[in-house]
Amino acid sequence: MKHRYLPMTEQDKNEMLQAIGVSTVDELFSDIPESVQFKGEYKIKKAKSETALMKELSALAAKNADLRHNASFLGAGVYDHYMPVIVDHVLSRSEFYTAYTPYQPEISQGELQAIFEFQTMICELTGMDVANSSMYDGGTALAEAAMLASGHTKKKKVLVSQAVHPESRLVLETYAKGQYIEVVEVPTKNGVTDVNALSSLMDDEVACVIVQYPNFLGQIEPLKEIEAVAHTGKSMFVVSSNPLALGALTPPGKFGADIVVGDAQPFGIPAAFGGPHCGYFAVTSKLMRKVPGRLVGQTVDEEGKRGFVLTLQAREQHIRRDKATSNICSNQALNALAASVAMTALGKKGVKEIATQNIQKASYAKQQFKENGFEIPFEGPFFNEFVVKVGKSVKDVNARLIEKGLIGGYDLGRNYPELEGYMLVAVTELRTKEEIDTLVKELGDSHE
Repeated sequence: MKHRYLPMTEQDKNEMLQAIGVSTVDELFSDIPESVQFKGEYKIKKAKSETALMKELSALAAKNADLRHNASFLGAGVYDHYMPVIVDHVLSRSEFYTAYTPYQPEISQGELQAIFEFQTMICELTGMDVANSSMYDGGTALAEAAMLASGHTKKKKVLVSQAVHPESRLVLETYAKGQYIEVVEVPTKNGVTDVNALSSLMDDEVACVIVQYPNFLGQIEPLKEIEAVAHTGKSMFVVSSNPLALGALTPPGKFGADIVVGDAQPFGIPAAFGGPHCGYFAVTSKLMRKVPGRLVGQTVDEEGKRGFVLTLQAREQHIRRDKATSNICSNQALNALAASVAMTALGKKGVKEIATQNIQKASYAKQQFKENGFEIPFEGPFFNEFVVKVGKSVKDVNARLIEKGLIGGYDLGRNYPELEGYMLVAVTELRTKEEIDTLVKELGDSHE
């Protein structure tokens, strides 16, 4: 019989105990005082047979509102996008699925090349010179960008737009506290960063300005105007960006961004309850030696053949914490591979086509809401998300939508008190006209 795991028999247990010189398992814990040993019974269900357990777990799983059976209009950083079937096929190969870390290039060429391709494609999308092998997620990447900027400029103030993802701002505050960096939030106006307010907050202590493109409210930030303000003095310009959107939008690198970060989840990484994700981190060439995490470079071996190695950073840099530019010395190799496979399968034309479909379908949905009497608070260019006023508790509205097989949008009142009763609606290329029309109708019924 082929087991997914190796079962242990009583004979196996007795042989192991005999080999280490004890007669019972309890003897292994004899050094722990009796007073702190737990002697009771755990409050858990009694063991079931494998078939009975599978039935119970399947029944519990069936209660979840998954994306196979429900049309999702929920985005806010995690999106339901087309994922080529080849992604899972490549990821399931044991060479990638069980790989640890490519410190030894002699036996890690496949893994290293896959990461190198990821870096290359991120650079092409963002318009930047160098990208690392990935970060834990977009929020971590954003916070690391702020720390890099502070260390590079030797300044202790960071200006971040309130239109940046609320969770990313919380991660930034956590990082900043430990580094004694002041975080100042820049207010928004008409759904985008208030450039005048930003100008008034600029001073000689600002290490960087951080904006999101498209921002959390779905709007396209005026990067050209913001860059002109951000680069007054010696401060840096950091842009957090949805990489799929860059298939249609002008990349931040073209607007003079110093650091571009984001989350590669839209490419080949399914929407899951909390992750894992795959952050990306791209910089101009002058900052390449300060990039956190890992960097894979292309070289040649002694026979002149192309090869790949970890480069520019020694592992010791991250062990000597007091001298490290970052204490992250890992990456999300498997999810970076997923993103690479998805981008490769789609190609440049495919990425642009999907990005364009997101814009077109979201524009159709927005127009339908307008025609049905809904208030749309923010005008101007947007990508695949927009804000709509539902006029009631978004939580209650979403509870009714789920009964109709629809996963509603994000409740903006959770993070923006002034937007209580407003929903952030995401429309990706997977949403059909019928699903969009149904959403508008159902929201209209609850709106009346």
